[in-house]
Formats: sequence, structure tokens, C-alpha cells
Amino acid sequence: MNIQNRIISVDIFRGLTIVLMILVNTPGTWSHVYAPFLHAPWHGYTPTDLVFPFFLFIVGCSIVFSYQNKAVDSSTYKKITIRALKLVGLGLFLGAFTIHFPFFKNFESIRFPGVLQRIGVVFFFASILFINFNWKSLVGICSFLLIGYWLVMGFLPVNGMESTFERAPNNLANYLDVLVFGTHSYKTDYDPEGLLSTLPSIATALMGIFSGLILRSKRAKKEVVLFGLGIVMLLVGYVWDLFFPINKALWSSSFVMVTSGWANIVLALIYYISDVKGIKFGSIFKYAGANAIVLYFLSSFIGKIMGMIKVDGDTSLHGWLFNTVYVQDFLAMETSSLLYGLSVVTFYVLLGYILYRKKIFIKV
Repeated sequence: MNIQNRIISVDIFRGLTIVLMILVNTPGTWSHVYAPFLHAPWHGYTPTDLVFPFFLFIVGCSIVFSYQNKAVDSSTYKKITIRALKLVGLGLFLGAFTIHFPFFKNFESIRFPGVLQRIGVVFFFASILFINFNWKSLVGICSFLLIGYWLVMGFLPVNGMESTFERAPNNLANYLDVLVFGTHSYKTDYDPEGLLSTLPSIATALMGIFSGLILRSKRAKKEVVLFGLGIVMLLVGYVWDLFFPINKALWSSSFVMVTSGWANIVLALIYYISDVKGIKFGSIFKYAGANAIVLYFLSSFIGKIMGMIKVDGDTSLHGWLFNTVYVQDFLAMETSSLLYGLSVVTFYVLLGYILYRKKIFIKV
């Protein structure tokens, strides 16, 4: 079994994740969405809440394939830094862009955090940690991040008040988001990709690094190890939930454990099917995974433009297309909304296939 096969397994998982990211971000209308395709209001999680941590987990896996056993010099740090800055820059561009001249929002309304920004920051720190520490040290760092985050969030007073995990001014993560970002935040009182919660998101990528190391090892039954590790993580996460609730907006330590547990289980299944049994499946996801960031950026950028262009009074191009093509009397609105999202996903999967067949791999 060669390394390339294992990379294909990770590519399938990455592509599946990107497909789901696009799907949950582009319903026909946010007013009618099936519950599994929405984020949990605060504590708890839905299938949609697994998608972003899955991608950061795969970022960690990919770091292993990119940097393990390779000579590290100043150019390595330069490449890591440039890639991270590109991701952050693309995220800031998405947050700032508007179709109206001069094509950027007023500075006060530009959101600073974001999905691509978090991916860039997490990639940077996880890569630097990986090339400088062995796996035992990384386990210690990961534990420090998760336990330290729990202790800081749960026991450090906030502005003279007892801390809380609820959505409130005395929630430390929320408090820092308002203090640091002000109007440059997704919500007025917090940001789901906020400042403090970025620390445990780095731990999510470290979890992916551990799984990547397992895939690159010579041990037998890797799928069994990954599956067992996933079960243990789930158990730890659900126990931790009793003390630090599972929460995506806070990226709580229990959330890291539970989502990493599911990621390991899914990766184990993909690895078993594609690498152990040699069953060819999921190629369409592999195609999407080969240009994952590009497809995600394009879907976000084009979706944003379609929401800004007006074609009938206050109706956007997105709204007009949805109401004209997808809204039908014989379909529930939630179904119509889902079909719109599936159509968008199909377009970008086909684009990914074309890029793959033409051997065009755009590395961001």
C-alpha cells in the first residue's frame, strides 16, 4: 500500500467536507432549511457543525503528508507563512467586497475574522508546531490548549463578573471579540471564528496531525486504530460536555473532542473502503478535494455577488433564480431550498472534475 493511496483517502475526505461546506452555506432561502443543515443555536451540535472542524482536521492530516521527513529550512517557513497570509487575505477580501464602486465596504463594517482566516491561522501554527516537535510533545501541547482553554473560559472572572459559557457579556470569548473586533465581527456580541476560540481550533488540526501520523506509520490495521481512537475521543468529549458544553461558536474543548472523534471514524471508514479493500468510490469527492480552497472561495464569492445583484426591484439574482426555478407548488419549501443547494454543489463538483482532468491544481 503506497503513500499515494493514503493521500487519495485524505483527498476524498477533504472533498466530501468541501461539498458539505458549500451545501450548508448555499440554501435557496435561509427561511426554510431542514434542521440538520443548520447550526445549533448555541450549545449542542448538528451534522452541519461537524463540517468546519472536519476541514481543519484534514488540514492537520495534510500537514503530515506535506512536511514529514522533509528537510526544513528558511524556505519552508517562508512557504508556510505565505500560504497562511494568502488564506487570510482571501478571507478578508470576501468580507470586504461589494459590487458597488469602489468595490469595498466601509471600513467599519468589514468583518475581520472568518472561515478562511481561521484556516490560515490554524494552518500556520499547526505547521510550525509539527515541524518543530515530535508527536509526544504535540500531545502535550494539544492537551495544554484544550485544558487551558476550559480553565480560562470557566474560571477566569470577566469584567468583574463570574464567567459563563452562555451567550452573555461575561463569556470571556464573547467579551474579547467585542473588545478587540468591535464592529468588525459577525455578530454584535460574538464571532463564531473569534479570537480566543482560535486556540482550541489549532488543537483540532493537531488531532488531524495525529491521525495523519497513524496513516503514515507502518502499523497494521490503521483503520481499526483510527476507529478506536474516534470512539475514545467521543467518550471523552461527551464526559467533558458535562463541565464544558459542546459548542461550535465557542469551539469548546468538548466540541474539539467530539468532532475529532467523528472525523476519525469517518476517515477510518473511507480508508478501509478505498485503501484496505481497494474499492473505487468517492472519486467525485477526490476531484473536489484536489482544489478544495479554490472551490470554496469561488462558491462564497459568486454566491455573494448573486445576493448583491438586483434583477427585480429588491429581489436579488439569487432570490429570483430560486423563486423562478426551484419554488414549486408540489414541493415543500425546505425541499426546494435543499435542491437549490444541491444544484450549486453539483456545479462546483463538476468544476472540480474539469480542473482535475486538466491537471490544474491551484495551491493557495
